[in-house]
Amino acid sequence: MLSNGARGGPERTILAGVAASQLFNAATSYVVTTSGNAQQARDVMFWLLGSFGGVRWPEFALSSVVVSLGLVACLFYGRILDAFAFGDEAAAALGVDVGRARLGLFAITAVMTATIVSMVGSIGLVGLVVPHAARFLVGPLHGRLLPACAVVGAIFMVLADVASRVLIPGQSLPIGVVTALVGVLLFALILYRSQIAS
Repeated sequence: MLSNGARGGPERTILAGVAASQLFNAATSYVVTTSGNAQQARDVMFWLLGSFGGVRWPEFALSSVVVSLGLVACLFYGRILDAFAFGDEAAAALGVDVGRARLGLFAITAVMTATIVSMVGSIGLVGLVVPHAARFLVGPLHGRLLPACAVVGAIFMVLADVASRVLIPGQSLPIGVVTALVGVLLFALILYRSQIAS
């Protein structure tokens, strides 16, 4: 609603996301600080940074089904996503129903993201860094880019999980700490290279 639904551009969507994120972060902080149990507060903080430690096979099966169906649905939108790369006006000129496509993509990605985050917590910067790395490997066409993102993202998360378990002997870090450290460096490198290119 804050991004004006289907009619809002990318800038409005980003600003709406920042506003909503701040609201929910404040609500989460309130819940954590008013929690009477120190162990529960620690568990919530660990979940906020993400961890694969609590995921069991039934949850893995559910997330696999949701992500697989979501990936297939996104592949259905592949050519539309290619058209969006040139902007909303260009996509509309190519015959894309911009509002309907944007709402469909928002719904698919929201369901996929909500399913995964409910199981492993919030793991930052993966959605920003992995697509850029995959685009570097396979190019910008979404028919190849989306499967590449799934593979590169899976490899990155397995390596980050291993690193989170071995960096400090006898202690497991939240996986979000590792992805944030690696992701910030990679994202800074991507921004630096894009500035040089332009």
